[in-house]
Amino acid sequence: MMEVDSGISEAERRNAGRPWVEKYRPTSLEEVVSQDDIVQTLEKFADAKKLPHLLLYGPPGTGKTSTVLAIARKMYGQNMSQLVLQLNASDDRGIDVVRNQIKEFASTRMVFSSSHKLIILDEADAMTSDAQMALRRVIEKYTKNVRFCIICNYVSKILPALQSRCTRFRFSPLSSKQIVGRLESIIEAESVNVTADGKEAIIRLCKGDMRRVVNILQASALAFPVVNETNVYLCTGNPLPDDIRKILDWLLNSKFEDAFQNILELKTAKGMALQDILVELLPYTNSIDFPNEVRIFLVEQMADLEYRLGFGTNEKTQLCGLVGSFAIARNMTMKANA
Repeated sequence: MMEVDSGISEAERRNAGRPWVEKYRPTSLEEVVSQDDIVQTLEKFADAKKLPHLLLYGPPGTGKTSTVLAIARKMYGQNMSQLVLQLNASDDRGIDVVRNQIKEFASTRMVFSSSHKLIILDEADAMTSDAQMALRRVIEKYTKNVRFCIICNYVSKILPALQSRCTRFRFSPLSSKQIVGRLESIIEAESVNVTADGKEAIIRLCKGDMRRVVNILQASALAFPVVNETNVYLCTGNPLPDDIRKILDWLLNSKFEDAFQNILELKTAKGMALQDILVELLPYTNSIDFPNEVRIFLVEQMADLEYRLGFGTNEKTQLCGLVGSFAIARNMTMKANA
């Protein structure tokens, strides 16, 4: 029986059904859209084959893992699978991993290769203190054979002794300009129907996290025929800007009982979490022309409310606290202007 040529290439067949975040992950340093200074520095290290031990830290979705993998491909090419060991410390985080997997890989040398091996430890801030202590000695002992790249979100969770053995690079959140180019290229490649306010909403919600940009875009494109601002907010579960403006208007202009009842009804009808409301309220609060002492009071109160909510306190009680804080802020403002 003859096979019919469907006109689909092997690469397209492999990519079908893959999450876009993996499908569009940068494979070379030229495709990395951010951290230009860091990428240029690392590229020089790779070209000179003098890669030091690296510590890359910063918020998620800023290109840490993608950059290291792109450098590994540039340095090792076809031999990457033999010369690179990638471990996610969220799964393999105990001292046994350091004593067994890492030590075994670091202690052996390739017969026909003069290159250093590379060990990538992703999510290293999840490693136990004992594992980090054991890793210090391994880094020093096998420097002739191997280079370590430690990747984490919170550098404060990495032991100072481990930090001092590495060259540190901080990856900052991506700017809107850096995000827009990659976002539009994915939209064009996937033929997604996106409006201008939809793009702005995605960029606003991602807060510099490129991975989150791609995930929000894919989820919204699959859920709705048109990716606009409303659909993006509905897909992510974030409160709509119009709803936040209503809540702020009630907090600033209504009586305590009316404001509390209106917000409670809207919150129940739209299925909003008070923690999300607090996060979205803050930028609006900062834009209002309050006296400095009133602004400081409000920010402190909202921070306390968010902290309490993080420990599972009653949302209705904390909503009373939010309405009460704005009522006190209004009285403080009236006294300051009197």
